[in-house]
Amino acid sequence: MGLLDHLRQAAPALPLHLPAHGRGRGLAPGLRALLRRPPASWDLPELPEIGGPLEPDGAVADSQTAMATLLGARRCWFGVNGASGLLQAALLGLAQPGERVLLPRNLHRSLLHGCLLGQLRPVLFNLPFDDATGLWLPPTPEHLARVLEAALAEGPLAAVVLVSPSYQGLVGDLRGLIAAAHGRGLPVLLDEAHGAHLGLDPRLPPSGLHCGADLVVQSLQKAAGGLAQSAVLLQGGFGGAEGSERAERLERALLWLQTSSPSGLLLASSEAALGHLRSAAGRRQLARGLDRALQLRQRLQSQGLALVRQQDPLRVTLHTAALGISGLVADGWLMERGVIAELPEPGCLTFCLGMCPPRGLLSRLPRQLRALRAALGSEPLDPFSAPPLPLLAEPELPLGVAWRAAAEAVPLEQVAGRIAAEPLCPYPPGIPLLIPGERIDGPRAAWLQRQRGLWPGQIADTVRVVAE
Repeated sequence: MGLLDHLRQAAPALPLHLPAHGRGRGLAPGLRALLRRPPASWDLPELPEIGGPLEPDGAVADSQTAMATLLGARRCWFGVNGASGLLQAALLGLAQPGERVLLPRNLHRSLLHGCLLGQLRPVLFNLPFDDATGLWLPPTPEHLARVLEAALAEGPLAAVVLVSPSYQGLVGDLRGLIAAAHGRGLPVLLDEAHGAHLGLDPRLPPSGLHCGADLVVQSLQKAAGGLAQSAVLLQGGFGGAEGSERAERLERALLWLQTSSPSGLLLASSEAALGHLRSAAGRRQLARGLDRALQLRQRLQSQGLALVRQQDPLRVTLHTAALGISGLVADGWLMERGVIAELPEPGCLTFCLGMCPPRGLLSRLPRQLRALRAALGSEPLDPFSAPPLPLLAEPELPLGVAWRAAAEAVPLEQVAGRIAAEPLCPYPPGIPLLIPGERIDGPRAAWLQRQRGLWPGQIADTVRVVAE
């Protein structure tokens, strides 16, 4: 069956995955109206009256200026290569070739790509780990302070990258984390791909922009009513002459990494999604979604279904390990019954409720999860083992050298002592368990072998390592 045939198929019974518009239910009204026009009438180039994200004049420039004012940012750039492309451009705008950048272990692989393209040196810091769920947890400001002290003892840093919220909707003390970095004179790039809606309702944590982040990247398909690949880069800090210089470097990086023919539809998607979220109608829609999400959470917990505690109610993560079920097995069982989750993991299964949760959610999802428990439930799974990682690590071989080097596939049982030649990402969203240039010591090799058993079909029997 071809792609067109797949796209013509009817939606499953309960789609709880991204994009957050839920197969059109939560699209921003302006975007919905645009899509009703004759097909492709909106597929326009950078005509003079339209312009583009890097043009000083035109409708796009006017819209970006208006959105920056609306969001409380100094500058705003729309992107059509998703949050991935904007994260890479932001990283290249902050750091020069050869400089070190501090990144959390739950970084998205696009940031590794940015380090490769910019010839930057990634410095990875370990995160708190929950052995019951197998999830990395947000760092505390105290944890980040220890990381910064250790990293700066080895040399200067150009920037700090933070991820908040996580894919599962976990949010830490963002103000404290940003303050810890700023206290050492370091700018903060925030990967807020999943948090475009934060700060817009009292039941949600504040946005990164209002917590003091210098650069913020948001995906408008992950937590707003935009189409896939529409995203925004916001400049919060850097005022005065420094701000102008930073903006120039950012625009240069955007020029390198963004298409010269941006989709008018995706640019309009960014404008529509951002504007709708902050309108009275958008806030009402968000409030209704949160109401339904919190009702769902209460109903599931009242039925004895264990959930991960999240700060974003629009993500619901079933703690499948507490039911004695792998999240990957649970995902396959539910998918056969028309319930499509967003992210299966060995100990959890995350559902994205989106801006407009589907009808019947409050009755259908609890019913299916009770049936899952009855069919597959058993004694809770054993606790997960934390990855044996140091607080701080830099690749032994430069990232670009390792990734381009001659490589060979080695059985996982024989990788101890070898240097990784490519990332190991067992499942989207692309968070690597291993990055190129890292030497795989004995404990790490044994841990990876155990991970293979937890990710059936997702971790191969061999790992590509730098050829000796």
